[in-house]
Amino acid sequence: MHRRSLLLGALAPAALSTPALATQRTAPALRRLTLRHATTGARFNGAYHDGRTVDPRALADISAVLADSRSGTVHAFDPTAIDILWEAGQRARWRGEFLVVSGFRTPETNALVCGAGNSQHLTARALDVCLPAAQLPGFANAALEMRRGGVGVYNSRSFVHLDSGPVRRWGDVPGGASGSSAPRPAPEDPIARIAEAWAAARRN
Repeated sequence: MHRRSLLLGALAPAALSTPALATQRTAPALRRLTLRHATTGARFNGAYHDGRTVDPRALADISAVLADSRSGTVHAFDPTAIDILWEAGQRARWRGEFLVVSGFRTPETNALVCGAGNSQHLTARALDVCLPAAQLPGFANAALEMRRGGVGVYNSRSFVHLDSGPVRRWGDVPGGASGSSAPRPAPEDPIARIAEAWAAARRN
């Protein structure tokens, strides 16, 4: 009897700790991002998602960072677009700061940078992210493999466009635009003049 009590006593701590370990292993991981707007310098650094749902306060802070760079107009950013950026970064093992060239745009700013008339930037569902030349291909390929929204790759300008709209691709990507039988979508931005247009927008 004494021997059986000792055995049960030894097993009890292990039994009690097992649920805790299981909870620890299955607990969703925080999703963290570091963003900086190239034009305004506004920055976000922290968790925006607890693994189950978006933190509304963090999303509001991100929306402020990604506000229109000319007018300062803030539009609630689509959390799916933020998730696409985060997931692409995870897949590409990106550990640095994301430098955002363009987030939300008002119609006036969109016209100044020669944006498409139906640009996803107009509804705060798109980001243009600058990346070092060495990291850009890996990040772009990770985003393309996800098949979530639109991906535009601009190697010559060192940035990738990501959005939460329909799945499509354009720019410096394998096979060019989406290989489906659907009509080829127009690029989000006529890139030939975008650098000059951004310079003009910052001066206004």
